[in-house]
Amino acid sequence: MRHKPGTILLICAVLLTLACANPALEHLEQGDTYRDQGQWDEAIIEYSQAVELDPNLAIAHNNRGYAYCNKGEWELAIADLDRAIELDPNLAQTYYHRGVAYGVKGQWDLVIADLDKAIKLEPDYAMAYNNRGYAYGEKEQWDLAIADLSKAIEFDPALAVAYYNRGSIYDAQGQWDPAITDLSKAIELDPNLAEARKNLAEAYRNRGYDYFSDGQWDLAMADLNKAIELDPALAVAYYNRGFAYANSGQWDLAIADLSKAIELDPALAVAYYNRGWIYNTRGRWDLGIADLTKAIELAPDYAMAYNNRGSAYSNNGQYDLAIADLSKAIELNPDYALAYYNRGNAYYLTGQTDLAVADYNKVFEISSNPDLIQAAKQRIEELEAK
Repeated sequence: MRHKPGTILLICAVLLTLACANPALEHLEQGDTYRDQGQWDEAIIEYSQAVELDPNLAIAHNNRGYAYCNKGEWELAIADLDRAIELDPNLAQTYYHRGVAYGVKGQWDLVIADLDKAIKLEPDYAMAYNNRGYAYGEKEQWDLAIADLSKAIEFDPALAVAYYNRGSIYDAQGQWDPAITDLSKAIELDPNLAEARKNLAEAYRNRGYDYFSDGQWDLAMADLNKAIELDPALAVAYYNRGFAYANSGQWDLAIADLSKAIELDPALAVAYYNRGWIYNTRGRWDLGIADLTKAIELAPDYAMAYNNRGSAYSNNGQYDLAIADLSKAIELNPDYALAYYNRGNAYYLTGQTDLAVADYNKVFEISSNPDLIQAAKQRIEELEAK
């Protein structure tokens, strides 16, 4: 599943017990007591004694397999659950537990097969629908995933994790509004579901970015503010808000947000790039060059960073460095019209007329930007007038 994964629940509504005269039952019941207290080692000891006394006691294998799952001992869990199914193929929870173990191993087809059986045995098994929906999400079978998670919610409207998983899938598909609705519901039902809070922040961030791209500044800012409120460590939300501030000319706020993004994620090359771009826009060439150098260090194929650093070098009178950077930008992107224009300017300023004209002519050849074409034309006219 794209984005942050959802959750497979390792929970049983009621683990079965036997009510017949059997010397193993005392250990089974004691194991259940330890199980209910989360004392997995003690529970396993008791279940093992029950199995020793009655090797054909399916529920003892099932319950011990469940305990092994909670200890993360997946191979032992699967072995016990296999034996439980062999002894009694009608225990829905055994298929459910084995599906959990297969899920941890990333064996999604086996997960789905086991949960198919669990659901066939218990058609209203909400958690089985939840886990199968998650497995379908991992296989990017979105419609099946949403159908199962919706079914889980139908059977258990208070199952927070099902809202979380469905919201995560909506988020992965770019359906921000239903994602936000579901993730908000998950948090309402379980305020301690930390991953739901993080995914909700990401959904607000994504929707805010879309609003920003559509020019809906107020809506974008509201969503990005909400994302940061929900997850103050979400670096990309600060980056997006900083970018939005920059595009509305609020330079100080933009720099503050981009600096926060860098503090939270020092490897976020695009934050250095945009802060460098702002510094260049304000004529602070040394700061711009430093940030763009960092962006290039983090992303060596970042053509725009080479272009902008080259432009900054040129404005700083460092023409050889400018030409080297702009040539690199063109090497990385041979159709980069602005880099040709900027390199043409560097050639122009160093008296390399023929090279400047060649670059300006390249702008005519590849650019569809009328302003850039006009600027190149004006440069050529200035050269011809000399």
